[in-house]
Amino acid sequence: MPSSPASRPEIQPFGTLHTRLGECPVWDAARQWLWLIDSRDGLLLALDAQGQEQQRLELPAPLGSFALNHDGRLVVALRESVVLLDPASGRMQTLGRLQEQHPQLRLNDGAALADGRFCVGTMHTLRAPGEAPLGGLYLIDTAGRMERVDQGYGVVNGPVQHPVDGRVFVSDSAARRIHVYPAPGDAPWRRAPFADTQRLGSAPDGACFDDQGGLWSVMVHTGEIVRFDAQGQPGQRLRVPLAHPSSLCFGGPALDELYVTSISDSGRLSASGPLDGRVLRVRGLGRRGAPRPRCAIQPPT
Repeated sequence: MPSSPASRPEIQPFGTLHTRLGECPVWDAARQWLWLIDSRDGLLLALDAQGQEQQRLELPAPLGSFALNHDGRLVVALRESVVLLDPASGRMQTLGRLQEQHPQLRLNDGAALADGRFCVGTMHTLRAPGEAPLGGLYLIDTAGRMERVDQGYGVVNGPVQHPVDGRVFVSDSAARRIHVYPAPGDAPWRRAPFADTQRLGSAPDGACFDDQGGLWSVMVHTGEIVRFDAQGQPGQRLRVPLAHPSSLCFGGPALDELYVTSISDSGRLSASGPLDGRVLRVRGLGRRGAPRPRCAIQPPT
């Protein structure tokens, strides 16, 4: 029987890690670890179930995002390229690069899809009024080939796939909108509007799904997490003790805990509260998460 939403969830810091730009939390169910990045410092980190650091990988900053791969490697979006990283040896294999080069353009948020591919988008900041954003939305297929599937995004966040129908939801934080694509296949990717967060007073940032198909999105400017229903309407809302929460994922043995990353100094947003930059764990939310897939990328040798 599905659990019902709780009225007073418990929100506590998870471990002692402090980040400048905490992003892209991913729950590793096999190890019961929480992986995340500190984008500005080029750190990819793994915390155990008690919040203790188990792995720290130093990579070229800024980091965009990453996903777990089926063979124990990590798919990592660096500034301008996507690589396969062996966490044991540190060896990196480049899969693809951005088509455009620009000082204010870089890769940003990304996630594994159910078919084993990696979906990642770009951010193009400090644009002149009326200047069209470069970059867009990219796919890395299971053979390691990278292609652009859509354009026109200012800041891509929260690529996440619906656990039942396979649709892909992508936020444009610059436009304060969430878009949706049909389940990916060989046809062109054509987006449709899903939700407008302007009325919520914030850009949408990272996102994840619960097992009932509710889309949870972080409101980075208002310290809130919002669950959107199938029609894109906001329902359950949770205020967290953070100025700028950045992303989230479900985790824990039963996937009923919500882990939230945050910002203390992103270069554009900053905050100095006691929990800003920390990871929070939310218990008693009354929801369970949908399992997140792993990539299945295996380039030819």
